[in-house]
Amino acid sequence: MSGFDWPDLMRAGMQGLRLSPQAFWQLTPAELRLMLGQAAAGRPLDRTGLDALLAAYPDAGNGEDDDG
Repeated sequence: MSGFDWPDLMRAGMQGLRLSPQAFWQLTPAELRLMLGQAAAGRPLDRTGLDALLAAYPDAGNGEDDDG
């Protein structure tokens, strides 16, 4: 297991981004990656993922304008 390279991450956050130590330690790893310009480590949504979202959160209406 490789873990995090804390010295490099701290240098990038506190020196490169000029974050205070408090602000650095309040970030999540995903927020720090975003601030450093690194892409998110996720896959694009595919049909299976879309179908799962549609099943979990179905539309309340009948697909037409719900306002009237």
